[in-house]
Amino acid sequence: MRDKKILNSNSNIFITFKNTDMRKLLLGDEAIAQGALDAGLSGVYAYPGTPSTEITEYIQLSPLAKERGVHSRWSTNEKTAMEAALGMSFMGKRALVCMKHVGMNVCADPFVNSGMTGVNGGVVVLVADDPSMHSSQDEQDSRFYGKFAMVPIFEPSNQQEAYDMMATAFDYSERVCLPVLMRVTTRMAHSRAVVECVEAPRQQNDLNYNAQAANWVLLPANARKRNDKVTAQQTELEEDAAQSVYNIYIEGHDKTMGIIASGIGFNYVMENYPGGAPYPILKIAQYPLPKKLVRRMMEECGQVLIVEEGQPFIEDMVRGVADSDTIHGKLDGTLPRTGELTPDAVKAGLSALSSKDASVTSAPAVPSIVVSRPPALCQGCGHRDVYAALNEVLKEYDNPRVFGDIGCYTLGFLPPFRAIHSCVDMGASITMAKGAADAGQWPAVAVIGDSTFTHSGMTGLLDAINENADITVIISDNLTTGMTGGQDSAGTNKFEAICRGLGLSDEHLRVVVPLPKNMPEITQAIRDEINYHGTSVIIPRRECMQTLQRHLKQKKAQQKQ
Repeated sequence: MRDKKILNSNSNIFITFKNTDMRKLLLGDEAIAQGALDAGLSGVYAYPGTPSTEITEYIQLSPLAKERGVHSRWSTNEKTAMEAALGMSFMGKRALVCMKHVGMNVCADPFVNSGMTGVNGGVVVLVADDPSMHSSQDEQDSRFYGKFAMVPIFEPSNQQEAYDMMATAFDYSERVCLPVLMRVTTRMAHSRAVVECVEAPRQQNDLNYNAQAANWVLLPANARKRNDKVTAQQTELEEDAAQSVYNIYIEGHDKTMGIIASGIGFNYVMENYPGGAPYPILKIAQYPLPKKLVRRMMEECGQVLIVEEGQPFIEDMVRGVADSDTIHGKLDGTLPRTGELTPDAVKAGLSALSSKDASVTSAPAVPSIVVSRPPALCQGCGHRDVYAALNEVLKEYDNPRVFGDIGCYTLGFLPPFRAIHSCVDMGASITMAKGAADAGQWPAVAVIGDSTFTHSGMTGLLDAINENADITVIISDNLTTGMTGGQDSAGTNKFEAICRGLGLSDEHLRVVVPLPKNMPEITQAIRDEINYHGTSVIIPRRECMQTLQRHLKQKKAQQKQ
């Protein structure tokens, strides 16, 4: 088939497709997953978290992954995922770790230390940030983790680049013997574009025993040597970034302004200039920051606008190498400091710096026709019955406090239940309830989901049991990871055994079925365990309505066959 050249509408850059049979319409997440598979992936390790979940799901359903035996089971949490990926790398194979931005906090210990150990087989840590907090607690920018750990960072601007970068990132990881952090954001992860894939996927690495124990055993004497080496590598990494095919300096005839743009922010800039930008543009997609290219722009242009999604990561560094009076972006209010970037926000920033710029196009106005509807627990959800029973019992006590956690049941904060008083991070409910009880609060109740409990709630329960803290823990078990679409939960059918193994007595371990007809039994169980002045656990168990419906459809389909 002859080559076909098409225009990438997001970037005004022509892409040559050599074989249109290999073209696929993919989400950004799916392009990442396919890119990893085609780069010789041996294992993906992840905990589900929007907007990264679809990467692992795509690999789980991939015929190529099944044919090659690529590992794709969900991990218990992001820390265990990162550590398992390091184990695969230790044996010479390529591993992908996926998470959302707050998951980086959970895996920070092994991630930062992976810069010290280095890698044997390539490791790519894919983190999906969530500006505007569509399903998150904060607007964390994960690029800071890469800089902190002194590892290379890749940030694709479109789906094709995301696909291509996976092979580049794995190759680069093995060349510099460091993990690579790849960062995307919500719109990049969840928007679709045509992607050309390679015809012949790379074979997986062979098992090898080249990992040197002196690098991987981080005793202080070994770690000091590795620290010196990794620190010395930073100059090489920066030079590589300056020469990277992904960091592009686009010439412009009007030097009154220059634009530095990264990730999806580059797309938004180009959408404002469908005929081509009059100003020089520096597209950044590989870090450390290529200071040579930045200095070139600062020397050529009168002022510079920095367009990046997330926090002012590039802007902070550019202000360190140039006159801050000529630099504009989030720190001076030219672009919004919080929330997602949009083409309109970028247009406003461009217009503010160049009010006579007629080349900036006007985006069509979006009519306000959609009425906002707050999220709510599904009708028939077992969490509803749990909160109804809990609220009924807590009317009997003065100043009760209920500590919530991350999951569908966080919606218990909203009407009609208004049942929880806190939700901080994965697993915090049990430890916060314990801390409140330590302070003298009674009753102190923790509500946590099944997947969150195994993710990071078990250690908090162990603390509580060890001190026989005066708390009641409700593990609301819907037999799945419901909030992210019904993935397997690591502790399904094991929670009673886990609680007993942690030292909880059978006398204060109760299992109930959350249904309206069982309300007297559930309320009595909650009342009894609150009145017991020690650690107790109640497990309301009923399958999530969404997964139940899917399972029933699958069963009917099987019966018809």
